[in-house]
Amino acid sequence: MVRRLAAIVSADVVGYSRLMGADEAGTLAALKSLRSDVIEPRVRAAGGRIFKQVGDGVLAEFGSAVDAVGCALAIQLQLAARTMAPPERPMMLRIGINVGDVLVEGDDLYGDVVNIAVRLDAFADAGGICISGDVYRQVRKHLDCGFEDLGERTLKNIAEPVRLYRIVAERSESRPAPASAESMFDRPALAVLPFTNMSGDPEQEYFSDGLSEDVITALAAWRSFPVIARNSSFIYKGRAVDVKRVAHELGLRYVLEGSVRKGGDRLRVTAQLIEATTGHHLWAEKFDRRLADVFALQEEITRHIVATLEPELQRAEQRRIALKKPENLNAWDFCLRGQAQLDDVSKEGNARARALFERAIALDPGYSQAYTGLANSHHRDILLECAEDRAASLASLFAAARRAVAVDDASSPAHEALSTAYIWSDEHDLAIAEAERAVELDPNSVVARRSLGNKLDLAGRSAEGIAHLERALQLSPQDPQSQVPMTFLARAYLNARRYEDAVSCARKAIGRRPDYPHAHYILAIALGHFGRHAEARLALDACERLHPGFAAKRARWKPYRNAADNAHLHEGLRRIAPAP
Repeated sequence: MVRRLAAIVSADVVGYSRLMGADEAGTLAALKSLRSDVIEPRVRAAGGRIFKQVGDGVLAEFGSAVDAVGCALAIQLQLAARTMAPPERPMMLRIGINVGDVLVEGDDLYGDVVNIAVRLDAFADAGGICISGDVYRQVRKHLDCGFEDLGERTLKNIAEPVRLYRIVAERSESRPAPASAESMFDRPALAVLPFTNMSGDPEQEYFSDGLSEDVITALAAWRSFPVIARNSSFIYKGRAVDVKRVAHELGLRYVLEGSVRKGGDRLRVTAQLIEATTGHHLWAEKFDRRLADVFALQEEITRHIVATLEPELQRAEQRRIALKKPENLNAWDFCLRGQAQLDDVSKEGNARARALFERAIALDPGYSQAYTGLANSHHRDILLECAEDRAASLASLFAAARRAVAVDDASSPAHEALSTAYIWSDEHDLAIAEAERAVELDPNSVVARRSLGNKLDLAGRSAEGIAHLERALQLSPQDPQSQVPMTFLARAYLNARRYEDAVSCARKAIGRRPDYPHAHYILAIALGHFGRHAEARLALDACERLHPGFAAKRARWKPYRNAADNAHLHEGLRRIAPAP
């Protein structure tokens, strides 16, 4: 066999199996267009050749790593600017690149170099590129790119670990900023600095490092805020840190730092979130715990930090974006403004949010989070009984949620949105499956966990549903949208015939958001079952004042899989004394 040096590019379609399941003919047509109109011309123009096509995958050979990376960048940029298919069948690629000695047999190439390239695309984001350390060393001085060090990774059927880098940005004269996740996504990046061991006990170093690594790993499930890899943030271990300098060197906006101090059988952990460019502290918390089970303690603190950070970061970003001029807004900015409008909890807020998410999609057709927001705006119309055409709203909810998943199959919020679409169409098993996938992708997501709890309750598995909903509230007790899971939990208690708990939980939801009509409605039903009819009447009247006609629209409401559970809901309303 002949050997030669080659740079290998491996590309495959994001969410291909799901796209095929939705529409085989349309997906195959889109794949054919992708190859003939984008990949093949770009490969030829860069001096390469395609030597294998299997399913949705393409393998191409180049004479140099520089040509291979340049071609991959051109392909991804062209795809970002082009709609490859109708909205329900978008095509995005993940690309992996390796370089080294290959075996040649006819027109085909073999060897670990090819196998590694095939493994690398799994580490790339949708629309992104992942390269090996060998490629990085050959291209870093020749291409105007930024690189994120992912560290050494063990790849399937590859004997030795391989160092990986993710291409994160294209630089230009007008933007000389350092390479960062933020520069690629136009979204703010976050670094978790190694927690400082304040104990004076070298043996506690494992706990502080382990806590930092656990937080980084958990945050990596986010799709909103890119998180700087451990290998980049841990270079600051043991150093006096100036967060403004860290922001400049890593190209980020936020830093999480903390400390660990042990005294006897007790441990104190502090954590603080800092806006690195200004040095302003956005959030801080202290954890005092007994060292009974170190690993359980580490997990508890990690979950709490991760669940708290996302809403804190969103609030900080919404404050920043509010000061920007409309002409300077990007897709990320429009998404954040859209989320703020969804939090208004009204028909008008939903409409404003929908327009903002559509603006984000127009700027970036491959932005999963924008489609998720769009789906949620239609969901809110249905939930608040303000959809002018419920069937049309549900169809729009499905279309946006499916697009969000197709664009980014690893997005927990996208799967949660699709789960919600299924539950509104009474497809309980599919709803639970999608909600379970959302929790699997991000176990610390409050939204995913409350979604799973809600769907389990609606399917008649109230005890399981209650456990997840209670867990969601424990994860983020200060969530500004906590009235939603509280209302779900109140309804689940109601379904479990725990009327006193249902009343208490519904009142807490109203305490958080007095203008949320659904909480008043559930409170009225619970009080009706509890025999407190006068109070139930007041709760139902409050619901009607907030949203006239809400109760009438819910007259045939059948959210539960079991007919007896639906009848039980309406029985609580029938017991309420009529208005005088």
